[in-house]
Amino acid sequence: MRAVVQRVRWAEVEVDGRVVGRIEQGALVLLGVHQSDTEADARWLAQKLAHLRFFEDEQGKLNLSVLEVGGAMLVVSNFTLYGDCRKGRRPSFAESAPYERGETLYCQFCDDLRAEGVHVQMGVYGASMQVRLQNDGPVTLIVETPSTIE
Repeated sequence: MRAVVQRVRWAEVEVDGRVVGRIEQGALVLLGVHQSDTEADARWLAQKLAHLRFFEDEQGKLNLSVLEVGGAMLVVSNFTLYGDCRKGRRPSFAESAPYERGETLYCQFCDDLRAEGVHVQMGVYGASMQVRLQNDGPVTLIVETPSTIE
């Protein structure tokens, strides 16, 4: 799994002209699911992001997690995170999980975040979505599961 995590003051996602998810302080998570990802990968990534310290403490150091600041996460599926642009001019998405498997693991990841105590809002898997946000910092991280990196 690959997540692009942006610290935000607020973020929302809209589908067909209707806001389907909105958060205040927290993180926007763009989530890509690899064809080889498993439930264990979803759990690992959820635990990592729930406790990752990318919010500032009183001294301005990145030392607090989303849980510690009382923030939330807006999770938006994004299969294009596995777009391979090394050859030609059109990205290949062959590494992205098939639709059904991707949707299952996307939902599992969100459930695992909730199990860690994170307030979660979601986009609509596979839909065309418009995402709006106010970036905070900006702080943007790319986090991948160990099995994806190896």
